[in-house]
Amino acid sequence: MAPFTAEALTDADIRKIAKLSRLSLPDSQVGAIRTQLSSILGHIAQLQAVPVEGVEPMAHPLRIVNRLDEDEPKASMPIEELLKNAPAVEGRFLAVPKVLGDGGGA
Repeated sequence: MAPFTAEALTDADIRKIAKLSRLSLPDSQVGAIRTQLSSILGHIAQLQAVPVEGVEPMAHPLRIVNRLDEDEPKASMPIEELLKNAPAVEGRFLAVPKVLGDGGGA
């Protein structure tokens, strides 16, 4: 596939694209935008030319797999020890700073 050039898009094409995009484009910028858009389309053409048949899609370039432990119940810290290490307690509960206003819900 031949690379795009500024001549591949006409001024009329650029004005139509600008109108469809609801952009106001002064006549003095049409040529510059045509060159830039043609360059972008050229890059897209290069990407489309890359042979990708048989290549597996990937979420990211690293071969990392999430390591998930089995969901098994385990012994937890005794509540007395937890409360002893807490900065503030109220009875047998941890005391935390208020984060919501007087209105209640979130």
